[in-house]
Amino acid sequence: MARGRPMAVLEVSDAERRGLESLARRRKTAQALALRAQIVLHCATGLTNTEVATRLNVARPTVGKWRQRFVRHRLDGLHDEARPGTPRSISDDHVAKVVTLTLESKPKNATHWSTRSMAERAGLSQTAISRIWRAFALQPHRERTFKISEDPRFVDKVRDVVGLYMSPPDHALVLCVDEKSQVQALDRSQPLLPLQPGSPERRTHDYYRHGTTSLFAALDVATGAVIGKCLRKHRHQEFLAFLRHLDKTLDKQPGQEIHLVMDNYATHKTPAVRRWFQRHPDYHVHFTPTSASWLNQIERFFAEITSRRIRRSVFHSVADLEQAIRDYLDEHNKKPKPFAWTATADTILERVATICKRTSNSGH
Repeated sequence: MARGRPMAVLEVSDAERRGLESLARRRKTAQALALRAQIVLHCATGLTNTEVATRLNVARPTVGKWRQRFVRHRLDGLHDEARPGTPRSISDDHVAKVVTLTLESKPKNATHWSTRSMAERAGLSQTAISRIWRAFALQPHRERTFKISEDPRFVDKVRDVVGLYMSPPDHALVLCVDEKSQVQALDRSQPLLPLQPGSPERRTHDYYRHGTTSLFAALDVATGAVIGKCLRKHRHQEFLAFLRHLDKTLDKQPGQEIHLVMDNYATHKTPAVRRWFQRHPDYHVHFTPTSASWLNQIERFFAEITSRRIRRSVFHSVADLEQAIRDYLDEHNKKPKPFAWTATADTILERVATICKRTSNSGH
């Protein structure tokens, strides 16, 4: 004998089906509302509450609840019921207006909206604008820079470099090579104020320059170890000196191939450099696309040494700066750790294509 309440018969019209499918697949729909639409669509195929619960990985009472709500109130029943309390003073239309203005317009006398200017434009309070922006992750005051490579061989170079990272050749070394040029030895005009509870470290805004050095470095993609050398100038002669230093330092096996990932800087392509590579056929050069230095993993190491050792330090001479860099390299190589490269070539190309589509519609 069957037990429990009988299952409500659920049928949907063509118009209701289109509305449910729209709710279920729209990215901007609240996830709870999208799930309710999926529950109703599955129930409309004749499945039982248990079968729908299993397919959508939800509780069976949840399926029963939204089946009943749809049968009684149709599409309106899928929305949350009004709750007791003070009525909302900001309607959905107000929110939509603020979001649309933020994304599609700019104030007449500024490059971006502030909470005050948007509040005046939308007729809401500054606090309301802040809440709406936080809810939709809108930050008009922030910006980031980017540049799309115009290299005609961009796709081929991306696949070549990323292929070395994701599937390096057997018994070969893959090294990312570049130079961090014009590293300044800066000395503050007054002593630092050290870190204290409730007060960050503070330094004067002005400084003395004692000269510059350039860090030539090669990052082993497999181990994370870095071979570096500081040189006072930044010419192809210094780059050749670093290549000779690299060749002597590497613990190469007989016949082992070495793949170097480099950018298109002029010092990397001079006739003297090319002759050096011709005399060393075990070295293979892979150039990153122009304006795509982010493909070279050594840039990530340069960012780390800048933030951890150079930017906040005080150097009384270039020699002090170079010694600090050598000490950092020694400590880093005691416990090297490779960077985890996870982006495939297809993923990178898809992201670049998306950016190209967005910029092509920006009116510039």
